[in-house]
Amino acid sequence: MAGIDESQGYVYVDGRRLRRGYTTGSCAAAASKAAVMAALGLGVPEFVDLVTPRGIPIHVKVEESEVGEGWASCAVRKDGGDDADDTNGALIYSKVALSPEAGIRIDGGFGVGRVTRRGLDQPPGNAAINRVPRSMITECVSDVCASAGYTEGVDVVISVPEGETIGARTFNPRLGIVGGISILGTSGIVEPMSETALVSSIRTEMNVFMAEGRKYLLTVPGNYGKDFVKEFPALEGQQPVECSNFIGEFLDMAVEAGAEGVLLVGNLGKLVKLAGGIMNTHSRNADCRMEIMSANAMLAGASPEACREIMDCVSTDDALEILDGEGMIGKTMELIIPKIEFHMNHRVRGGIKVGAITFSSQYGTLGMTPSAAELLKHVGDRD
Repeated sequence: MAGIDESQGYVYVDGRRLRRGYTTGSCAAAASKAAVMAALGLGVPEFVDLVTPRGIPIHVKVEESEVGEGWASCAVRKDGGDDADDTNGALIYSKVALSPEAGIRIDGGFGVGRVTRRGLDQPPGNAAINRVPRSMITECVSDVCASAGYTEGVDVVISVPEGETIGARTFNPRLGIVGGISILGTSGIVEPMSETALVSSIRTEMNVFMAEGRKYLLTVPGNYGKDFVKEFPALEGQQPVECSNFIGEFLDMAVEAGAEGVLLVGNLGKLVKLAGGIMNTHSRNADCRMEIMSANAMLAGASPEACREIMDCVSTDDALEILDGEGMIGKTMELIIPKIEFHMNHRVRGGIKVGAITFSSQYGTLGMTPSAAELLKHVGDRD
């Protein structure tokens, strides 16, 4: 049976059994593995096995295939589990062609978006196939080639026949990704993300930490924050609770649970929204990242031209690059960071101590709110 191993294929939230799925990135990697096997004369497999970056194995059915001299095309169907999105059910194709030119080259075909603006995972001109899926595809293709004793090159083209239609319904056009969907996934696995279930799971994890005697909670919105915590000296060895986009709800729950403090660590792309009082950071609820960045840059003394350019940016790293050109990152962050703490304090009504540390994947640590230094001393304390 296709899918994720039974022992890891489900999560339980509020007594509900929710099924995990796999990302478009996992589908592209699985389809590429099947296609390179066929191109090398090993036959078209009925199923493909791979281990996702999360460490969870998946067993995926190959639904369509075509084989020619030195090339093959195979397709895998996207299965988002109980977190079905616009891409759920779409066929993800990989066409593999053997080449005398060494190396593995990956590109997007029809239905895979093309990046047109700076600040995204891939540079302008590249197919919107993100870094982790590219790594997964490369690993799958390399493993098959090594097993078959094949030492020459491989060209891989990922396509999605429905991708152009699906992509128009997503956030891609606003981000400057044209012509289709993005091939995404940092873990390879889609976790069920219904809001009620997710907030409940956050509450459950928080309660576990509190039951261990912890009064000061460390929280991050997602994987970027987790990775940053691992490298931040003062937080070495600390395990954060993931709050996803629900920063306001997390603060509410921390007050309710009797916590004494919350230290939030997150990428500026999420945390800058807090400076405008936006406590649910999902893009479908609100954005205003560039409005907040531009307004504070203006107050800090950035040129009108820079402020206008920021308004046209896709990402906060893109905006920081403009500020860096004027030597204004520090002055702008000096205005933004206290506003983050102000709105966090407003949310908890002064009931607990709150603070934040924000960073950029390109520029590193950008700063911490006034109370964060004190909270750093207590994160990890137990009764």
